[in-house]
Amino acid sequence: MNRKTIRQIPITLITIAGLAMASLGHSNDDLSASIQADYQHRLGDMFKHFHANPELSTGEFKTAKKIAQELRAHGFNVTENVGGTGLVALLKNGTGPLVMMRADMDGLPVEEKTGLSYASTVTQLDPVTQKTFPVMHACGHDVHITSLIGTAKQMVDRKNQWSGTLMLIGQPAEERVIGARAMMADNLWQRFGKPDYALAFHVSSILPSGVINVVEGAPFAGADTVDIYVRGIGAHGASPHAGKDPIVLASQIVMALQTLVSRELSPRQPGVVTVGAFHSGTKHNIISELAHLQLTVRNTNLETRDTLLRGIKRIAENLGRAAGLPEDKLPQVVYSEESTPPTVNNAAMVRRLKQVWQSGMGEHRVSALEAEGMGAEDFPFFTTDPEITSVYFSVGGTDADYIAAAKNGTGPAVPSHHSPIFKIEPQPAVTAGIQATVLALLDLMPTSK
Repeated sequence: MNRKTIRQIPITLITIAGLAMASLGHSNDDLSASIQADYQHRLGDMFKHFHANPELSTGEFKTAKKIAQELRAHGFNVTENVGGTGLVALLKNGTGPLVMMRADMDGLPVEEKTGLSYASTVTQLDPVTQKTFPVMHACGHDVHITSLIGTAKQMVDRKNQWSGTLMLIGQPAEERVIGARAMMADNLWQRFGKPDYALAFHVSSILPSGVINVVEGAPFAGADTVDIYVRGIGAHGASPHAGKDPIVLASQIVMALQTLVSRELSPRQPGVVTVGAFHSGTKHNIISELAHLQLTVRNTNLETRDTLLRGIKRIAENLGRAAGLPEDKLPQVVYSEESTPPTVNNAAMVRRLKQVWQSGMGEHRVSALEAEGMGAEDFPFFTTDPEITSVYFSVGGTDADYIAAAKNGTGPAVPSHHSPIFKIEPQPAVTAGIQATVLALLDLMPTSK
């Protein structure tokens, strides 16, 4: 998703030559060598299959079936159709904590223009809109699910190195931020057990291949989708005094909303209120009866979220009163289900896993760059209520030299997530995702002394 934006990494922070060596798996480490061999044997082709066959949110039927088949082959007990097309795979290996690793499965309604030999040419009827779209993995979820399957193999091969229960989740509809909530509504924890720890990662196009980025605090913001319906009283454009113009009132609301962040939040507290669409009217000389504003609201903690949402409602309704609208015609604020709380990492777990990754993958492959934008995720529906100790990290997916050239102006810009030319360097991204996940799982589920 384009929601995942990380500040451009200074290339000087990373030794490019050392990174290239590490990201290609040129290591004597047994885990790294095993992962690279698995990629050459099957995961590379599996990635290409997933990339060439994406499916839209809530319609990930073939994707989920393929993942379930692969995980069953590794000995996992797999339950399909959880919260729609979601799946849960469990592997019990003695006593110990229950640890969850989640991968999102859905693609996007984007026509691929990468020119890759395995580029998607798929079209699909969107289950939500009932319209047909070209479909593309334009956000890297193909990396996530391929890595999930690779993680399953590595954990099975190392059963003597860990103890507990491993839960692998294939999640639908992350792009619509409704999939995690749907799985929770299907009694996820009641049916399969509440995890002691939860993990997830997202591949990043602006991080060099194989780099692991993890931060304390909120790597992703909360997001609320808000609609404001501003009602007026229709009239002739030549007689504005005979009506109440919803376009004027809606314009006043748009401008007043800009004061929420600048005047009601602390200067050091991030927040975003963006009006993405403004619809009203049919003809030059008609004062319409309705204006419709579409907003996205972003935050990094629940207190800020409450301040912004309450402020939007207060501003809209009271400006309606100031315009002289009767109480039954005041602007109506509607909150969509396409909303999610902020993703907040457990600080102690971040510090713990950062040491694990630095030791197992090399310090030059672990960074802690704060997010620049206010991108959002629906992962916190798994971890917020009830609260579960969790970490969400990023895995670099673009060649370091390509990023350096883009940065200094000698090469093209790095395509962003959701772009039709978005593409990831799959081998270093998939294998780094597996290695980081396995190292984290082994640390979180140690064998009994």
